[in-house]
Amino acid sequence: MEKKEERFSKRPDFHKIEEKIAKFWSDESIYRFFQNSNKPVYSIDTPPPTISGKLHIGHAFSYSQTEFIARYKRMAGFNVFYPFGYDNNGLPTDLLTEEKLKIKSRDLPRPEYVKKCLMVSAEVEKEYECIFKRMGLSCDWTQVYKTIEPRVQRISQLSFIKLHEKGRVYRKLAPAIWCPKCATAISQTELEDKQLQAQFNYVLFELENGEKIEIATTRPELLSSCLAVFVHPEDKKHAHLIGKKAKVPLFERSVPILADERVDPQKGTGIVMFCTFGDLTDVEWFNANDFEAIISVDKNGKMTEKAGKFKGLTVAEARKAIIEELKKKGLLVKQEPLVHTVNVHERCGTPIEFLLSKQWFIKYLDLKEKYIEAGRQLHWFPEHMRVRYENWVKGLQWDWCISRQRYFGIPFPVWYCKKCGREILASEEQLPVDPLKDSPTKKCSCGCTEFEPEKDIMDTWATSSLTPLINAGWSEKGKEKRFKLLYPMTLRANAHDIITFWDFHTIAMDLFHTGKVPFKDVMISGHGLDRHGKKMSKSRGNIVRPMEVMDKYSADALRWWAAGVKLGEDLNYREEELAAGIKICTKLWNVARFLSMHLSEKPVKPEKLNVLDEWILAELDEVIEKATQSFESYEYSKAKSAVEVFFWNSFCDNYLEMVKYRLYGNEEKNAALWTLYNAFFTQLKLLAPFIPFITEEIYQRLFREWEKEKSIHLQQWPVQFNKSSPTALETGRAAVIAVGELRKWKKEKNLSLGAEVGSLVLEHPEADKMLAVKKEIAKTIRASSIELKKAKKARVVEL
Repeated sequence: MEKKEERFSKRPDFHKIEEKIAKFWSDESIYRFFQNSNKPVYSIDTPPPTISGKLHIGHAFSYSQTEFIARYKRMAGFNVFYPFGYDNNGLPTDLLTEEKLKIKSRDLPRPEYVKKCLMVSAEVEKEYECIFKRMGLSCDWTQVYKTIEPRVQRISQLSFIKLHEKGRVYRKLAPAIWCPKCATAISQTELEDKQLQAQFNYVLFELENGEKIEIATTRPELLSSCLAVFVHPEDKKHAHLIGKKAKVPLFERSVPILADERVDPQKGTGIVMFCTFGDLTDVEWFNANDFEAIISVDKNGKMTEKAGKFKGLTVAEARKAIIEELKKKGLLVKQEPLVHTVNVHERCGTPIEFLLSKQWFIKYLDLKEKYIEAGRQLHWFPEHMRVRYENWVKGLQWDWCISRQRYFGIPFPVWYCKKCGREILASEEQLPVDPLKDSPTKKCSCGCTEFEPEKDIMDTWATSSLTPLINAGWSEKGKEKRFKLLYPMTLRANAHDIITFWDFHTIAMDLFHTGKVPFKDVMISGHGLDRHGKKMSKSRGNIVRPMEVMDKYSADALRWWAAGVKLGEDLNYREEELAAGIKICTKLWNVARFLSMHLSEKPVKPEKLNVLDEWILAELDEVIEKATQSFESYEYSKAKSAVEVFFWNSFCDNYLEMVKYRLYGNEEKNAALWTLYNAFFTQLKLLAPFIPFITEEIYQRLFREWEKEKSIHLQQWPVQFNKSSPTALETGRAAVIAVGELRKWKKEKNLSLGAEVGSLVLEHPEADKMLAVKKEIAKTIRASSIELKKAKKARVVEL
């Protein structure tokens, strides 16, 4: 039989270990979810990564933290349902395809373009899978879903039909948020605030009596769309203007001057022009008043014929040209620079416009209080993230626009009667359906059999918000047991930036379809940032790729870094911190190698333990308790910290050195071996959620033949040894203090820690507590003898 010491090389090859262990996990189906298991289910609803480009270290950071919990729960006795998905339908994948293939969707026939999107998606999915498997994600890779696959399309289309039946979806001509670059409507959740340098342009409007008034605007290019002028009803300075008319400069059209409380009298001149549409306030005014819109900006971000001679210019070009024209005619009083908060599309950073167009909406503004109540039914970790959710709900101003004017995505299951215009929905049996290829199964109620297909696609979030239903098998025949077992999900885990996108919309959709909140716990991570605390982006050139990090260091080192911050907090990426992960993995290997030299069989539990054995197990009991409590409250970083401090300080620096002499003699050897075996094995299990590869490798080499489970990740989570003897704790901690003082003395004498010394006297305030381990102290410090004396100050005297 191979000697155990021969199973451990002097230096571990982490990359070879990780490759071998990943194959072992796959071959042995270690992380498979078993629907018929008797174990309690712990189901995880993880965010399917968007197929939008290459992953960066921030993705690895967030996904690792969820993974720590999955591994802990599996060891804690749960049947863990941990699927994996790819969000590969809709705008993100669409834009990636255009970028990678250097094409435009509108330049190709729709079916051909869709094929190219699917091809690009498949390539990126393989890249993602490779990275996530390399990271050691313990997903059940037989439970993979894609948001564009037919099964998911069916669920998404059925969701739309059910909402239509409930009167919760509608289509109407209304102001919609529009991205000129992506050429599609978007929703409020897809907006980001961006600080831009702008100018307040003070423009002269003329009243009918010849009086001139100044109006400050950042968007003079929308003068052609001006429908009215507003002042605050309590603004005494401008009260005389209410009811009069003003002439729009350059366009010679008179508009009414009205009062509205939404005007800020302290901003600009206190007089505001209302146009269709400059911002959300303009939309509110349009909806509240009986105006006919004048649209000066088209879907491509260019000026329409309503802009007169400025037709065809881009918004930026028109702004510049109109300002010059105003100057020439003496209508521009002054310009003031300002930092302006602008709504931009979060996908491309383009400032949005508001266009009047027919769009599909989900009606939910009337349910804001219900959504707040639902959020309070959930357990948020950290708790303050619930406030972000509530603030978002309170700030909602629009129903959810779910239609997109793109080619790639899930089609609406809708046709329109060519005769009467009635909406015709697909039958449930037809799903999934493509109205561009398929036809309704029945004629219209007016008798017409000719139909116009809906060409728009659904917003990707209208599908990804259904992930709990998708994974549980909602509405699928034969999956009733599965749905009951998995739904509601136990955990929703994601980064804080998609609380508004994903968490809110999932809660909204599930309340519509099941009347329940879709999960019990919500775990919100922070972001992995660059070393200067900046968000990673292509434009900044600061992206760090996880595969490059793992190639240079290891997957375990990357995971160790990701565990180094409290849940919900951002973490800067610093390479030097990866070294800490390598260091602990190497130390674990060396300890295992040392222990293997002394193990020929599993140690038998002794009748009596040395007081230092009792001490280390009592200390370990406290670590087990703290780590368990921390994991139960999703505070993985506290669990990591507790185990890390114990491993380096109590176990390696002290206990291991204190018992070495016992391993080379017969006296108390078995007690030392038994304690070392169990203390080290316990620490491996405590560390397994964080560094799964090295802990698995050591388990297979050192412990597997004596332990029943085929993987350390199927082992039971550690339980306490119940060795919490106050006397043992006091004595052991006193021994650590004594050894520390003596090591300090050796250092001052320029002696190596392994140098043998003669008889010593240690004077110390706690000398009486050290008497029981005088021999162990002497052996550890390699002194021929030790005398302990109680004194006010610590001092070492050489005899």
